[in-house]
Amino acid sequence: MSGTLRMRVFMVVLLIGSAAYMLKDTISYYTMDEAQKEALIESGELENIRKNIIHQGLDLQGGMHVVLEVDLEELIKTRVEGGDALINDLITATLEEAQLNETDFFDTFAGKVETANIRLARYFPIYEKGPNADVMDALESDAKDAVDRAEEIIRNRVDEFGVSEPTIQRQGDWRIIVELAGISNEAQARELIQATALLEFVLIQEDSQLLNEVIRNIDKAWAADMGEDTTETVDVAEADTSSQDAIPSLADVLSGDDGDSLSITGTGDISRPFSSLINVGSNTIWVPEENVRSIKRKFKKSTFIAAVPSDSRLAWGVSPRDITGDGRLHRALYLMKGSAELNGDVVTDARESLGGFSGAEFVVHISMNDEGSREWSKITAGNVGKRIAIVMDGQVHMAGVIRDKISDGRTQIEGMNDLQDAKKLAVVLRAGALPAPMIIEEERTIGASLGADSVASATRSMIFGFILVIIFMAIYYRGAGLIADVALFLNLTFTLAILSTLNATLTLPGIAGLILTVGMAVDANVLIFERIREELRNAKTVKKSIDDGFGRALTTIVDANLTTILAAGVLWQFGSGTIKGFATTLFWGILSSMITAIFITRTVFMVMTERKTMTKMSI
Repeated sequence: MSGTLRMRVFMVVLLIGSAAYMLKDTISYYTMDEAQKEALIESGELENIRKNIIHQGLDLQGGMHVVLEVDLEELIKTRVEGGDALINDLITATLEEAQLNETDFFDTFAGKVETANIRLARYFPIYEKGPNADVMDALESDAKDAVDRAEEIIRNRVDEFGVSEPTIQRQGDWRIIVELAGISNEAQARELIQATALLEFVLIQEDSQLLNEVIRNIDKAWAADMGEDTTETVDVAEADTSSQDAIPSLADVLSGDDGDSLSITGTGDISRPFSSLINVGSNTIWVPEENVRSIKRKFKKSTFIAAVPSDSRLAWGVSPRDITGDGRLHRALYLMKGSAELNGDVVTDARESLGGFSGAEFVVHISMNDEGSREWSKITAGNVGKRIAIVMDGQVHMAGVIRDKISDGRTQIEGMNDLQDAKKLAVVLRAGALPAPMIIEEERTIGASLGADSVASATRSMIFGFILVIIFMAIYYRGAGLIADVALFLNLTFTLAILSTLNATLTLPGIAGLILTVGMAVDANVLIFERIREELRNAKTVKKSIDDGFGRALTTIVDANLTTILAAGVLWQFGSGTIKGFATTLFWGILSSMITAIFITRTVFMVMTERKTMTKMSI
């Protein structure tokens, strides 16, 4: 065997060995059962295996498809300073008209501003003062930038949350499509991508008289809403301050309201419609979980909003708790100061772990930058003995008592139900706050059974087509056809090995790309074999016919495959989602088909003709 041929054989063996090694983890992962996977999770080996496998796409294993749209109304209103009902009503009316007539929001807004003869610089001083057209351009640019940032923040959140190969892409100017394959907890994923992540540290109002007054005002507003006017007052039990000793210190940790005492005020009293539904203890309102929905609905009305002083606000606890020990769940309702002492933009890191006082609670450790640490030090030093709430997107995750000054900016958030909840909160804090609220415009959940059916039918079609091609090649081209069949098998193996190395996601269009690759590979072998047949008919020797057949077919094969590779490259560059999946498999499949048809098949024929002179060829 010549040195050149020996090198070719070595290269073929190396390619096959490398492909087998690349596919090892994929084959191992999809052949192990759930019990084996659970055992590998504890040791961390499963995560390492998953990094080197071909993942199944949304259409194969199921998952979530969500279309998010930026809340333009809320985004524009947050930019307004010194606003009044006129500008707020105008923004709301603009959104309604734009949605109804399917027109551009900012074009519609510009028309309404001109009709109302409003000077926008008055309401949007954050932009340089100028004519309305300049302010409008700045507003639109700001809104588009907000969508760009929202896309990147959502991508960071999803990546950190551990969803394999998510699809996140823009749709038009204001929408973002998120596809999460294999997600098991849809509600948690929805919260993750939609949370605005506004983190605040807000002091609790400790004045029991103020809380008493707020409850009386809400009672009056509720009674008036029911058409029942009343002047009866409600005496709210004073907080049992001794119970607050059970609340841990904020020196190293922030904790919840453990140990709150309760004062039952009665139920079903029409003259006290609000206070008859609640319990009060330690300056915290406790609402039975079954009453929360109706109370939240009432609180949306302007009369109820006016019941709370302008320097205060009400906020719900994030989850219900059994505070009475009888299994009945209550949700905390806190009366807090109207403005936050510190915002979450000072947080530099957030990590989930086990911790807390028991050592077995799920917590999130947060760290602050230098500015945040200085402010946090001042806040904790000046409010020792008071409670401060950690508020996330308007919900209180916990409210603990400040016992000592915290000077290093390190704080701990407790109250998570499990490690996944802690991880979700940490991910959102690390990724940052969305620049604008995102509304879910469309949501589809693909069940696992549909994914399994898709996988089965796609696999059957690929196997059936592959077998038909193998049979045809073996019958029509005989011995040479069998060599081509081996090359086809190696072609699929190489393609899947490359996809595995790229940690790619296989979708139904990707499987279609594999099937098309098989057809293109067969086409290359057909061209070569027909050329060889033609040379044999011209009475050339077998070795000469093989050499000339490969030589003359080479140009045609390269031209045909090169155009397909270019087309796949264009699809990959400008396509998105499943189009990219199809383009990826097609691109690498065509490249590997050229290697198998031109290099490997030729090497096999060279080995066959190297040691003896062949007078006949089975083709």
